[in-house]
Amino acid sequence: MRFDPAPRRVFLAGLAGVAALVRPLTASAFTGASDPDQWLDGLTGKYRQLFDFNAHGDGIGFIHMHNFIETLKSAYGARPSDISVVGTFYGATTPLAWNDVMWAKYRIGTALNLIDPETKTGVTRNWFFQPKKTDPVFLNGAVAEASIDNLRARGATFLMCNNAFQRWTGRLAGQGFGQAADIAADIKANLISGVVTVPAMVIAIGAAQRRGLTYMRT
Repeated sequence: MRFDPAPRRVFLAGLAGVAALVRPLTASAFTGASDPDQWLDGLTGKYRQLFDFNAHGDGIGFIHMHNFIETLKSAYGARPSDISVVGTFYGATTPLAWNDVMWAKYRIGTALNLIDPETKTGVTRNWFFQPKKTDPVFLNGAVAEASIDNLRARGATFLMCNNAFQRWTGRLAGQGFGQAADIAADIKANLISGVVTVPAMVIAIGAAQRRGLTYMRT
């Protein structure tokens, strides 16, 4: 029987495409602060913890952050200055660092399978930033004070992984939204105020632990 190499060529081409997507990024791709760990200098609280958001979980990670802050205040008498909390945006949670304009423009709700119960289509707002009472997140609004906006106002630090960000812009470019470099510039100008871009979350988490932050995966 004669061997047909066509399926193998298709398979190998697919592997090449995947490899191009996941190959390690060079340091030159990061254009943040000259000291990538500078964000750690502002974490001076006695109680310091990093919350690792590997999925949005309808806001449960933010609720953990909220409970951490409020319980330390009510049960331990901690002052706001005693508490330093950090949340991570990478992988599927990367777009949580972007404002509503970006969510609408790049159809992030559809990408994350977050469906608006009123329109039955992908949500066009970042539900986790400034949620409405009717949004089905934060236990259906029961803990809306755990939003990104409220936590940020209470001193929380949020990090966005640049490696994950670059992969997202490549993905959006592949979906026809434009050139990856242009998309990246557009989104960087529309990050939620105060979000810190770090070169790689796998490095940032380790750096935080070396500085004495405790760790919780949500």
